Formats: sequence, C-alpha cells, structure tokens
Amino acid sequence: LPDWAIPALAQDDTLVPFTDLPANFNPAPSPERRTLDIRTIDGPFTPADRFFTTQHLGHPVIDPATFALRVSGLVERPKSFALADLRKMRSVELAFGFECSGNRRPLQGLSGNGRWTGVPLKAVLDQAGVKPEAREFVFFGADHGEEDVDFRGQIHKVDQQFGRSLTREKALSPEPLLAYALNGEPLTRHQGFPLRLLVPGWYGVAHVKWLSNIHLQEDPYLGKYQARWYRTLKGEMVGGEMKWEETAITRMKLKSFIARVTRDGGGHKVLGVVLNDGTPLKSVEVSVDGGPWRPAVMDPATSGKYSWKLFTWAWNGATPGEHTLVSRVTDVTGKVQPTAEDLQNKKTFLEDNSQFPRKVMIS
Repeated sequence: LPDWAIPALAQDDTLVPFTDLPANFNPAPSPERRTLDIRTIDGPFTPADRFFTTQHLGHPVIDPATFALRVSGLVERPKSFALADLRKMRSVELAFGFECSGNRRPLQGLSGNGRWTGVPLKAVLDQAGVKPEAREFVFFGADHGEEDVDFRGQIHKVDQQFGRSLTREKALSPEPLLAYALNGEPLTRHQGFPLRLLVPGWYGVAHVKWLSNIHLQEDPYLGKYQARWYRTLKGEMVGGEMKWEETAITRMKLKSFIARVTRDGGGHKVLGVVLNDGTPLKSVEVSVDGGPWRPAVMDPATSGKYSWKLFTWAWNGATPGEHTLVSRVTDVTGKVQPTAEDLQNKKTFLEDNSQFPRKVMIS
C-alpha cells in the first residue's frame, strides 16, 4: 500500500478546487449546526470539534454530577443509573462512522467517523430485567421543546422530548452502545454529553443524544421524529402500477463520494469516503468523464466493520480543463451504489445515496 494510508494533505500537495462547490460554503453556519469540510479529512477519526452536529431542539446543558439515566416501563426493576455507575460497568470501544439521513450533495458534510467508548445497551437492560411483553424500546433525550401535532387539521401545541425507538430484537442485540466518550475524551455538548445512544450501521437520527430515559412499552412509538419527520417516500412499479411506500429511516444505504482531489508533482490523487451499514465491501471504483471504472484502494486504517472507509485513486495523465469524477461502491452481496436516475422515484431528500459526480478544473 502507498504512504497515503493516513490521508493527511502532504506538504507538497495542492488542493484542486471543486467547481461545483458553493462559493459561500460555511462549515459552521450556526451554533446549532456544524458540517465537516470533507476536503480537510486527515485521518481515520474526525476530531470532536469538527464532528458534524445537527438537532431539532437545541443543546441542553446537563450537570454530570446530578445526571441519571432512568429505565422505566415494562421492566422487572425500574432503575436509575448515575454516570459513575455506567463508567464502572465493562466498557467497549467502537469505531463507527455515520451520516445524517439528510446528508447529500454538494457538501456531504453531515458525516464523520469516531472512536466511541461506552456500555452495551443490553448490559443496562439486563440489570433492569426486560418483561416478556416489552416490544418497543423508546429512547428519550433531555432536549425538548414545544411542537405542533397535527390531528386531522387541528394543531395541538405540546412540549415533547426528542425520542426514537428500537424493536425488542434490535435493542437486545449486542451492538447498540450507550456512549460517554468520543476519541478518548468525554462527549462534547454538541455530541450529546454526558450520554448518547449509538446504533451501529444506522443513520444519525437513531443515535439519541443527551439520553435521559429508556422506556419499554408494548405499543409502537409514534413520536414526531419517529413516525412523521424521518420517512422516505419512494415509488415502485408492481404489476404494472406505481405503488408508493413510506419506509422508516433506519439502516444506512450503501454510499460513496469523492472528498477531495490534490495535485502532487505531475500526478493527482483522489480521496473518497464510503459509508454503509457494516455489510462487507467488494470494491470501490472511480470514473473520469464517463470513462471506464477504475479500482480504488482502501485505507487499512479504516477497515473496521462500522468505520467509514477511506479510499484513494491515483489519477495519472489528467489533461488541462474541467473534468467530472464519480465513485461507486459495491458490497459483497452484489448491491451497487445507485445513480441519481435509479432514485428518480424517491420523492424525499432523505437517504440520498446516489453516485455523486464532482467537477474539477485542471490547470
């Protein structure tokens, strides 16, 4: 493998600007929102102060000394865990990269990769004792606010916490994590200090920040950010008729994108990112100006199951002028990253995993 395995921008490399990037690009447009400038990726893990953040109900301030995670509902023993209680339990570390389900062109900056430390969710649930009739596991953050609930044209204003749910099967699986550290340091306020849920392989909305309550119930949870805001509407031809289906935002779709192009002497290097649900990958390829697909090389530092995968491709013989580059990824099941045309029947902008052509000017 070449020396770029940790793809920092080398001293002699020159960034080749994308001609399709907005001139007014701002990676931190407000205190409530921050995006990663993907052109600056310099290693397998995204620094906490550059990790993307987006939320709906602000950033609550929580005192770690009085913090308590409540486990309630259909459990044998309702429990309350202080942060110190969780830190005393067996910890695990997870390399996990994910994106917001709204992450899309031209920025792709609502994405990042971290080294997370925490406690398996199942270990906490086992202490509470899950009752057999518990089917829906609801996770509430400490962030809350007044929301409009529309019932047949009547608007009701109610104060609600942010909430998302998992099925019993998923919640009791070994993978969901209650994380209290990112890259070896306590979570930042933007990343959900002092505790957040992580569901490896799922989009960002599932990773409830400022986690304060886990409530087990029998009926499906129909909160605003579960049943209404985070849905994908897509049409499919069935028996010669278009059928429209709404699906929940859960597992990440197979996706790649080109993050930057640099010039080093007489050659050029292309750096890209792959995000997916943990299914092993078969290949990543790059095409220039509609030409043949050429194999790219994966960075071994990002080979973890749930890590994002960084790849590079050596672009030799680039001629002066504007060029269009695009990447595509294929997993071991044969699933290929779709084109924009493949997704033309998708009416919502969430889960946009289409191939993303980038334009650059070679001088």
